[in-house]
Amino acid sequence: MEKQPPQFNIVPMEESHGADICTWRYDSPYDIYSWLPWEQMKALDVEFGNPVLRAEQYVSLVDDEGVLTGFAQYFPLQGVTRLGVGMRPDLCGKGYGKSFVLAIVEEARLRKPQNEIDLEVLTWNSRAIRAYQKSSFVITDLYEKMTPGGISKPYYCMVYRPVSETI
Repeated sequence: MEKQPPQFNIVPMEESHGADICTWRYDSPYDIYSWLPWEQMKALDVEFGNPVLRAEQYVSLVDDEGVLTGFAQYFPLQGVTRLGVGMRPDLCGKGYGKSFVLAIVEEARLRKPQNEIDLEVLTWNSRAIRAYQKSSFVITDLYEKMTPGGISKPYYCMVYRPVSETI
């Protein structure tokens, strides 16, 4: 019997969620997605350590019991909502990617229905690319960009194109 994915519910990101996310540690090579310590994020006033950015751009994903399962960023661009996506490390690679990503996409569509939805992913991250493709994202571009660690690497831009829009 196939294990059912947890229900992924979108809620405002609380400060406690940010603190928890900063403790998550991913195995190599995904360890580049680990965050700075929470106190440092707040002191630097960066990303979800900044209360205004946290309220405007970030959400948490929780299961039906309210347990934190991941987060999303809705980065506003002109006519585009660019997603940032992070799943709790112990849930990664278990087949939950499609339902996780689609919950994030649905919220993006509710927030800005007229916007195109896209995301960026390192070209080597085949696990994430598969999850995005299963969620109706297609690769539309390839370019070099700085990683969180400050090294230039190749990224794909992937755009959400549900089947109903491609017919």
